[in-house]
Amino acid sequence: MTEATYLHRTRTAYDTVAVDYERLARDELNAKPLDRAMLAAFCELVQAPGTRPVADLGCGPGRITAHLHSLGVDAFGIDLSPEMIAVARRTHPGLRFEEGSMTALDLEDNGLGGIVAWYSTVHTPPESLPTVFAECHRVLAPGGHILLAFKVGDRRRHLDHAYGHEVSLDVYWMSPDHIAGLMSKAGLVMDAQTIREADESERPRQGRQGFFLAHKPDGS
Repeated sequence: MTEATYLHRTRTAYDTVAVDYERLARDELNAKPLDRAMLAAFCELVQAPGTRPVADLGCGPGRITAHLHSLGVDAFGIDLSPEMIAVARRTHPGLRFEEGSMTALDLEDNGLGGIVAWYSTVHTPPESLPTVFAECHRVLAPGGHILLAFKVGDRRRHLDHAYGHEVSLDVYWMSPDHIAGLMSKAGLVMDAQTIREADESERPRQGRQGFFLAHKPDGS
């Protein structure tokens, strides 16, 4: 099967920027208390006795995976970019990282206690998002939770330059109502929707940021 063009472009772009991305983004959470609060709430939900592992999808250099681990979660990372996985393994040698695509996860059905997709859908064209959410539903165990972070709006921006390198990459801002509808159609039940304004590091280009917490209902 021929790989979708956006997947090839995304992999190529992040292979190119991997080292500098890790350097520039490693401490970003330190200045974002509301983001940390969403991650903390997610961690509390997935730490019930007998909870299965948590996958950080689109983990990049592993900073969110490591943050989840620091909060007591059995987390591992998956990313499309081999270079990002190599950087993650060097930076966090005690954690597990694997190559993979959110559109076709090499994971068993009902095997995860939780999923974090931290801005990892922002390069996915709107027409491909149903496939991503269907995969998340498939691999989540009944009662498992998903935390999605995304850019709020209704536009596409093409990047020719990022993190000090030439790239070719599209970034999508999505309507919260649209995202909520797609998650619902995939069988995920919404628990919380949080929208925050852009902080100083995100102005003026980034705009508002969305955080959705949902779960796969028992009996799914």
